[in-house]
Amino acid sequence: MAREPLVGVTTSISVGQTPERAYVNSAYLHAVQQAGGVPVLLPPQLSPLSLERLVRGLDAVLLTGGGDMDPACFGEAPHHTLYDVAPARDALETSVTHMALEKKAPLLAICRGIQVLNVALGGSLHQDVGSDPGTEIQHSQKEARDQATHKVTVTPGSRLAKVLGVDHVEVNSFHHQVIKAVGHGLTPVAWAPDQLIEGVELDDDSRFVLGVQWHPEHLVGGSEPARRLFAALVAAART
Repeated sequence: MAREPLVGVTTSISVGQTPERAYVNSAYLHAVQQAGGVPVLLPPQLSPLSLERLVRGLDAVLLTGGGDMDPACFGEAPHHTLYDVAPARDALETSVTHMALEKKAPLLAICRGIQVLNVALGGSLHQDVGSDPGTEIQHSQKEARDQATHKVTVTPGSRLAKVLGVDHVEVNSFHHQVIKAVGHGLTPVAWAPDQLIEGVELDDDSRFVLGVQWHPEHLVGGSEPARRLFAALVAAART
């Protein structure tokens, strides 16, 4: 019997708290395991040597949501709405992204994760969608995390559309940053009604590298497209 693939799951880091903690929402772990994978936590406190050793043994990587990236990563001054900026996490997740791409490991990037993937490949972010570029869509919803609040349109025939099984999907939304300039090698393939980018994929069709701006880990209980996203990551990891 083939072993269950190991999926590296990045974690958040406490900011301005003592003692310092690494933590992750359990929904990611449940979603990976439900799909048949084994989650392996990758906290920002890992040394470069420890991180390299762990990533060598991974079959796939999941970049999770969380606080904002430091805009210094893409050459901009900070917006006043930034929160939970953690340079240690930015550094680790950027390294993980490059390592995963170098070893051609399947990679799924969620919410903050899609932003990290984009910036790691030379792109930039709108730091606050409410003021730049501005929108009437509620991207930081007040409803529960398992409730979808707006539609996303997906490019027919794209890898993301094939994985989700649909060209339109109802999603939840908990972000105030979003892709601005697209990173090298990425193609936007999904958009919110206000035309903000909600999904990207790597140009190379032979590789599983997807990013989504919503939080499918909280939707797996009632959304087949959300379940398919994690199932596809684990299936790619098996090969």
